[in-house]
Amino acid sequence: MPQPNPAAMDFLLTRRSRPAKTLQAPAPDRAALRTLLTAAARTPDHGKLEPWRFIVLRGAALDRVASEAVACGTRLGKSDEDIEKARAAFANSPLCVAVIEVHKDSPKIPAIEQTYSAGAVCLALLNAALASGWGANWLSGWASHDRAFCASALGLSPQERVAGFIHIGTERSVPPERPRPSLDALTEWVDT
Repeated sequence: MPQPNPAAMDFLLTRRSRPAKTLQAPAPDRAALRTLLTAAARTPDHGKLEPWRFIVLRGAALDRVASEAVACGTRLGKSDEDIEKARAAFANSPLCVAVIEVHKDSPKIPAIEQTYSAGAVCLALLNAALASGWGANWLSGWASHDRAFCASALGLSPQERVAGFIHIGTERSVPPERPRPSLDALTEWVDT
C-alpha cells in the first residue's frame, strides 16, 4: 500500500520558481547550501556515473563571471540589451550554483541519459532551495552554450558543459501564478 507524503505532494503541486532578478541577499551559507547540494545529488543517475558537478559562485566570482559574459556577448555581436541581461544575472545574484554536465565515456550509459541526469540535478537543486524557503531560479542563456565563455569563466574542460545556473537567495516579492499546461492537451491514455 502506498505511503503518501501530503506535504511533499502539496509542495510539488504549488512550487513556483522565483525570477532571478527578484532575488537578493542573504543567500544560504555554506552549511545550508551543502544540504541543498546533498538533496540535488540524490538525483536518478543511471549507472552511478555522477555525470555532473557543482561550481558555487559568490561575491567576486559572480562579478568576474558577469564581466566574462559581457566580453562573450561583445565577441558574439549580441545586442546591448542581451549583454546587460546576461551581465545582471550574475552581477545581481546573491549566489549561483553552476550545474556542470560532465560527459563520461560508458559502454552502457548513452550521452543523452547523462544529459537527462544533469538536468534532473538542476531541478532537484531548484526544488530543494524552494522547499527550504529560499527563492530560486534556473537559468542558462546564450553564454552558457559558448565554449570560450565556459572555458574562461568557469574553467570547463571539453567534455563538460553548463546544464544550468541555479540562482538562490531571498525573494523580494512573490511572483504571480502563471498559466499552467493543459494536461488534457498533453496526455494520451493507452490501455490496450
